[in-house]
Amino acid sequence: AKGTAKRAIHMVSAWATENGVVLGQRKVDTKSNEITAIPELLELLALHGCIVTIDALGCQRAIAEKIVEQGADYVLALKGNQPTLKHAVERFFVSGPEADAHRLQSEYHEQTEQGHGRVETRCAWISADLDAELQAAAWPALRSIGMVQATRTLAGETSVEQRFYLSSLPPQAPQFAQAVRKHWGIENQLHWSLDVTFREDQSRLRMGHGAENFAVLRHIALNLLRQEPSAKSLPRKRLACALNPDYLLKVLLGEQF
Repeated sequence: AKGTAKRAIHMVSAWATENGVVLGQRKVDTKSNEITAIPELLELLALHGCIVTIDALGCQRAIAEKIVEQGADYVLALKGNQPTLKHAVERFFVSGPEADAHRLQSEYHEQTEQGHGRVETRCAWISADLDAELQAAAWPALRSIGMVQATRTLAGETSVEQRFYLSSLPPQAPQFAQAVRKHWGIENQLHWSLDVTFREDQSRLRMGHGAENFAVLRHIALNLLRQEPSAKSLPRKRLACALNPDYLLKVLLGEQF
């Protein structure tokens, strides 16, 4: 009914990139935003020894402090929500008078991938050389700043994108580059899968707690399907579960094939 209609809920999820599973989720309150939901989600997780990566919206002192308190490290993207810090890191690596020298003195890692007609080269720089402005920011446990430049060529067209980061990690470029790369993969491994395979964006469930409950169920289903080791695609696994009760039972029980 029109009078009981609600807007679609907004969820914050924790994704384990090495295992390909959702570790937890938190509904964003209608009168709040992700900045308050993220610390609540972090509180539910055992993070000691992990590297936590978050989009630019989560680049907040309180969130960085929470991560450090739980014995983890962070790699946080810098965008318009932290303009002063973003400008400082961008000046260090790109626009400042000593930017070329800074990149030469920084730890560096490069990786190129090809597939489906696309060639992508990712260059990562990370440095522990924090200038006075970055030190004055007194960011929790800040040890390094980084930049990743992605150059993509597809159908003869080339695009270049630069992203900037704050991190509590030591300046080890391969580790930093892998953390950033894994985070970029979340869009395909989690968000795209939920939308395309489970049609999450098309859901019109609004009554009561239904939307939140079904979001939990979709995450559980995605975890179970990803843990099933066959080479089938996610849609084929879902279809096989619908057609074959034995296969469905094995997926639910997590049995190996």
